[in-house]
Amino acid sequence: MSDTVDYATLARFRYELRKFQAFSKAAADQAGLTPQQHQALLTIRGFSNQGPVSVGDLAEFLFIRHHTAVELVDRMAKLELLIRVVDDADGRRVLVKLTKEGERRLQKLSQANLKELRAIGPTLARMLDTFRIS
Repeated sequence: MSDTVDYATLARFRYELRKFQAFSKAAADQAGLTPQQHQALLTIRGFSNQGPVSVGDLAEFLFIRHHTAVELVDRMAKLELLIRVVDDADGRRVLVKLTKEGERRLQKLSQANLKELRAIGPTLARMLDTFRIS
């Protein structure tokens, strides 16, 4: 294992990630959402195949505190992007589900993000190859 560090590749890789995040933020802004709201929509939709997503799950997936997730859910419910549902198995647990409007906005943002990722994907893949241990 080599102790040498390819600072140029690391810097370029982080630059490409930040550039994608800036693109994604601008797309969310254009859709009338904050980046955190966009990430919440994606989290709810993306992890719901494993089972319903609770407010606590959302906090964990977004690396935010539970009360911050509650406030986020409150704001998004007011925008009619999601609804709360009490868990039938545990009445203390609140689940969140996307509304049709939440699905619509997420679909539009996801298409834009996927297009951008496809454009930068080859560059990122080449950089990741340089990080592999030989």
